[in-house]
Amino acid sequence: MRVASHAEHLHEHTHDGACACGQHHSHVQVQLTQTTIGLAFIINSFLVERLFEQAGSVAAFSAMVGALILGFPIVWIAFKDLRTGALNTNVLVALAVIALFASAHYPEAGVVSFFMQLGQIIETRTAEGALASIHSLIKLTPTKARRVTGNEEHEVAVHELGVGDLIRVRPGDNVAADGLIVSGQGSFNQASITGESLPVDKSAGDEVFAGTVNLTGVLEIRVTRAGQDTTLGRVRDLILAAEKTKLPIVRIIDQYMGFYTPLVLAVGGLVWAFTHDLSRVVSVFIVACPCAFVLAAPTAMVAALSAAARLGILIKNVGDIELAAKINAFVFDKTGTLTTGKLAVSRLAPLGEITPAELLRVAASAEQFSNHPTAKALLQLAVEAGVPLLQPAEFSEAAGRGVKARLNGANVVIGRAQWLQDNGVADGFLDTVDLKEAEGWSLIFVARDRRCLGWVGLQDQTRSEAKESLLALKGMGVRRVAIVSGDRQLVASRVANEIACEEVVGDCLPQNKVEFVRQIRSKGYRVAVVGDGVNDAPALAAGDLGIAMGAAGSEVAIHSATIALMNNDLRRLPFLVELSRETRNIINQNFLIGIAFVLGGMTLGAMNFITPVIAAIFHVTGSLLVVFNSFRLMRMGEELEPHQPTAPSPASEETCSVRQQLQHVHP
Repeated sequence: MRVASHAEHLHEHTHDGACACGQHHSHVQVQLTQTTIGLAFIINSFLVERLFEQAGSVAAFSAMVGALILGFPIVWIAFKDLRTGALNTNVLVALAVIALFASAHYPEAGVVSFFMQLGQIIETRTAEGALASIHSLIKLTPTKARRVTGNEEHEVAVHELGVGDLIRVRPGDNVAADGLIVSGQGSFNQASITGESLPVDKSAGDEVFAGTVNLTGVLEIRVTRAGQDTTLGRVRDLILAAEKTKLPIVRIIDQYMGFYTPLVLAVGGLVWAFTHDLSRVVSVFIVACPCAFVLAAPTAMVAALSAAARLGILIKNVGDIELAAKINAFVFDKTGTLTTGKLAVSRLAPLGEITPAELLRVAASAEQFSNHPTAKALLQLAVEAGVPLLQPAEFSEAAGRGVKARLNGANVVIGRAQWLQDNGVADGFLDTVDLKEAEGWSLIFVARDRRCLGWVGLQDQTRSEAKESLLALKGMGVRRVAIVSGDRQLVASRVANEIACEEVVGDCLPQNKVEFVRQIRSKGYRVAVVGDGVNDAPALAAGDLGIAMGAAGSEVAIHSATIALMNNDLRRLPFLVELSRETRNIINQNFLIGIAFVLGGMTLGAMNFITPVIAAIFHVTGSLLVVFNSFRLMRMGEELEPHQPTAPSPASEETCSVRQQLQHVHP
């Protein structure tokens, strides 16, 4: 059995994205056919020998042909390795087959070769199952695209697309390039990029990614990135690069594997010197082939990469899988990481007899032509609550102050308190405010015909799964969790209280974040830094592990971190630590299995407790145990797809109360 080929198969891939086993698939089919034919000759020899007493020579000839068919690939591989000066474990198996064949033990030579070939086929096909889940990402980009020129649509090859081209995407199509929607709306399956199975609704102005699937609607998209520059292209390159890297333990094994084959040959020589029993030597050579040992780490690595990629976790170097298990401190950025980074309405405070729905209707109607984040938050809540809007007239906007509009003949003014006062609204409405802008609240006031109708409190909301995720990290033994933010200390402290984080530092510049990370590392902690990958790039590089969140479409995020999360689900972090620890456990288990089968098999073979045929079965069993044990990792994280709703944080509870108010009161 070719040991080296297993590790190489798990690491070597062509750079253009096609699996190096693209040709290997047909090779496996040829190998399977050849093995089947050889086995037929071996079975025929047994049948002839049992059924016809005088047909011994016919049975021997049939067995010899079968042994030649089954054993030739093994001997040929060893011969090619020797020609290149490589004295590896392939030589051990080849010597065993040649020894059996030369001593006219044709049936034994055929059966041994069959089991070795069968083990290789099963292991290769199983490994391909793991690789297929990774390389399915690579095959998502279509080969053709519909480019729109004027009023005409032409089908062109994807590699001909350039930045600025207009393409049309129909329902069921895979998007050919990254771009912005110019017209139309649709629902997109972005699982290939973000790891989320739930579709996302998008319309004009929204960004779409190559490799995602348009489920509904016809859209026209302006290309912003094409070919290798797309998000999917960068994802593919990172996955391929990760597969080519090796764990530290694998590099150590590679260094000493060159000494292993001469050592086994010496052991075989000693067995022959003391016993003069060729069968024992053959058994030792067969079980000494350390396939299980060599497969221990690579199979676990491929399975772990597959599980991570399925959930939108990109790991640049497999060494980081091992490192994540040792992390005992997490440092989080706040804005865009623990919070959504977008304003949302968290408080509706109507005055007098004005209802919450009426306050929202007036505010959202007057603001609907504005592009300010406050206006977008009001419109989103109005749409979600089903509040009908009015069409404003005479709309005008003063940057940084507020807007004015006419609704049903009434003059409406919305904005900061000073803006209302400058427009003749009577004083006194500020006395009703019980929130502090210093704690992260953004307040806007709504007035109609110089009478204040109430005020709206907005804030950057904490992610609903943030508290759950941080508690999970602490429960897994992470000893230190801190928030380091450039925002004001009061705002950072409010978020920290909501998610039960005890350590928080605000008013930090990028260099302050780097210094904070270095201080923690100097105390012996292994630190993971989690940020959005843009303004947090220096801090991400300063940690032992840099994790960029929401990296879909963000080139800075993908390149600044060692691990990139393609979506914003913080529950990926406890999963990453759990995956890392389980991968380490699986690798250790695999090594124990490999060592036990090699040492135990060599001992049993030398003592003549097993025959060469049993030794071959023994060898294959050990290898398959390692492969199947490793691929238990592929099932990890299934509970995270699709995204499951989590318990709301305190901030989201306020938003829920706003929506409950709107459900019962209508304008």
